[in-house]
Amino acid sequence: MQRERTRRSELTVDELNTYIQGLFNSDLLLKALVISGEIAEFKRHTSGHCYFTLLGTDTRISCAMFRRDADLLPEWPRNGDQVLIEGSVGVYPQRGVYQLYARRLIPVGAGAIERARQELKRRLELEGLFHTSHKRPIPPYPSKAAVITSATGAALRDVLRISGRRYPLCSIVVIPTLVQGPDAPEDIVRAFVRAGTMSGVDCVLLVRGGGSREDLVPFDDERVVRAVRNCPFPVVSGIGHEVDSTLSDLAADLTASTPSAAAEVVFPDRVSLLAWLAQVRQRASGSVRRRIGAERTRCRLALEGMERALRLRTGAERSRLHEGFRALSRSMALRLRDARSELSTRAASLSGLSPLAALARGYVTVEREGRRLLSVREAPVGTVLSLCFRDGRADCLVRGLVPFDPPNEGPTEER
Repeated sequence: MQRERTRRSELTVDELNTYIQGLFNSDLLLKALVISGEIAEFKRHTSGHCYFTLLGTDTRISCAMFRRDADLLPEWPRNGDQVLIEGSVGVYPQRGVYQLYARRLIPVGAGAIERARQELKRRLELEGLFHTSHKRPIPPYPSKAAVITSATGAALRDVLRISGRRYPLCSIVVIPTLVQGPDAPEDIVRAFVRAGTMSGVDCVLLVRGGGSREDLVPFDDERVVRAVRNCPFPVVSGIGHEVDSTLSDLAADLTASTPSAAAEVVFPDRVSLLAWLAQVRQRASGSVRRRIGAERTRCRLALEGMERALRLRTGAERSRLHEGFRALSRSMALRLRDARSELSTRAASLSGLSPLAALARGYVTVEREGRRLLSVREAPVGTVLSLCFRDGRADCLVRGLVPFDPPNEGPTEER
């Protein structure tokens, strides 16, 4: 029985390491923890993975950081740097050892923090993340603003107080978030993601009150800086005191020295705005009055000019018509005189051709039964003829004929 029990407990090395690995993986504390310590024996393999030792007061633990996480380090840590490491503890079965798998390395010492900050700043500047061409204008009269800050901090109270005093027309949406500590960067990024999904937002305020330089480290985190730059709405930052400056300030579209200053930048002063509107109204009224006066003067001058032109044109037309009438009268008189002269000439011609003219000179016409006779032979003896004089007619009886000899003819025999 004892021997059978011993056989049941027999494990291979692989089975043992796998069993221990399962224990580590099932422990919630070991799967997500934050450990502080001092960097030692830091080196980076050609594969891109990093290996180092994290020292405690009396103990140490081996650490590994895979390439995908190591590429996000703003600066390679130096041996002796105090750091916070986010990661998990697991077993490396091939060597039968447990180690800390680091996902994120946060400098703690002032020197290390500043070196990491400067290295990240240099890299993001080369990327163009802080270039002024990316800056967007802040709406002068926002109707809706999102505020990303601590729900219990003085920064939020300052923003709400100033917005209510200066520009109460703007509605405020508060997105609470952590503003310090190792979990703050991820929480701030989630807040920006939430702000980006809101409708009707005109701008976003990222504010935090003053504190130590270490308290502002989350705002130098690369994830937060990129969230500020990638926000679909203009971002105004007001982080810390006037002397403080973070990489999030460089990425924001507009930077203010304090949360109160950021609120004053975003929310216009209604008193100044009302005074400006009064001045605009006064200038507009004066401009309209001057414009109306100028238009009235222009219309009066135009009307006077039209009246003068009409008078001149009427006089000219009257003179032209009078002159035309005189010319027409002269032309008609000339034509009438010419017509009378021509009529006289033709009347004289016709008078010379008229039989009455011949009768007036002593000639008579002889008719027989209404037919004019041209020869004596047409009036035989005994015929009644009518003699037409200038002033009357006489009937006579032919008693004899005396024909005349025609010129160039021989003697005619009388019968």
